[in-house]
Amino acid sequence: MPKFPGVINSKLPNTGTTIFTVMSKLAADHDAINLSQGFPDFPCSEELVSLVNKYMQKGFNQYAPMPGIMPLREVLAEKIEDSYSAVYNPETEITITSGGTQAIFTAISAFVKEGDEVIIFEPAYDSYAPAIELAGGRPIFVQLKAPDYHIEWNEVKKMIRQSTRMILINTPHNPASATMSAQDMQQLDKITRNTDIIVLSDEVYEHIIFDGLEHQSVMRFPKLAERSIVIFSFGKTLHVTGWKMGYAVGPENLMKEFRKVHQFNVFSSNHPMQWAITDFLKNKDNYTYLPQFYQAKRDHFISLMKGSKFEPIECKGSYFQLMSYKNISNEKDTDFAIRLTKEFGVASIPVSVFYHKPVDNKILRFCFAKENETLEKAAEKLLMVG
Repeated sequence: MPKFPGVINSKLPNTGTTIFTVMSKLAADHDAINLSQGFPDFPCSEELVSLVNKYMQKGFNQYAPMPGIMPLREVLAEKIEDSYSAVYNPETEITITSGGTQAIFTAISAFVKEGDEVIIFEPAYDSYAPAIELAGGRPIFVQLKAPDYHIEWNEVKKMIRQSTRMILINTPHNPASATMSAQDMQQLDKITRNTDIIVLSDEVYEHIIFDGLEHQSVMRFPKLAERSIVIFSFGKTLHVTGWKMGYAVGPENLMKEFRKVHQFNVFSSNHPMQWAITDFLKNKDNYTYLPQFYQAKRDHFISLMKGSKFEPIECKGSYFQLMSYKNISNEKDTDFAIRLTKEFGVASIPVSVFYHKPVDNKILRFCFAKENETLEKAAEKLLMVG
């Protein structure tokens, strides 16, 4: 097919293929163990698969209601109240989405206009800034402070202006594996009080949190919750990232605007899967085991890596382990990640790509949401590095 003959004015001129696609393809091309992209290599629940099949067989194969089926929203309202002591109306304050990323995009599209500023924290999940730019907004970048990747709130205060429309947070954090504390939430509450700032809280790893820590959702803080849209992912919670199922929660007046965009974005999300997830979530055991499950994998991976020259950075949540390679090489992290894939057969993600201007601290991100056998094979290869 000949190329388009006219002028293309790209809305994202500096954006190429995501690093996740690049590294996953590189892993496939070199038959490497893929610890780059964040997805499990173990199966999801057979019961959950059977439930999807059940509802397909029962004929739930046409459009679901735009905000999602009511039984699922009711189950989620109960889950939220049980987990965070927060009360949301399933009719008007919970919307089922086609994954967490779609929900984030929809929320930004609903509230960010030309000239608005959105504060985001780097390193940052790579969909945030492009979504802001597509909405005509301007991302304002605040760096998390190493080595624990905490937020310096005095710095955030200095960034707030009349044009600040939104603050986007992520806890547990991808890629830093840090978590926000109750004190962080209180600071966020304090600096947004008596403003028109909306908080967009990406909490897709809510159940993947370690060492006895309690997930500090914005929903635990009533005044903060009043100005917040909160994003969750069934993919992360149920080991079904390929289903692209999630949900958004927020007060009615914010959710009304969210749904205006959602209905023209995807309209509705997978119907039989909604019914299956409804049944599956009624048993709390199907998600309350996750902290112990993933902590065991984190600890196993760190134990396997003890004999290597990689240095682990504290991981409080998510299913990613950051590793410093400063004792191995002075190469740029992008170059080192590529060489690690080609020469040693293990794919990772260089952390510098999560900054709008690369910050190279010689750190790679490894996904440990894998079978123990996968982690053991990867560690065996990584022990040979350096």
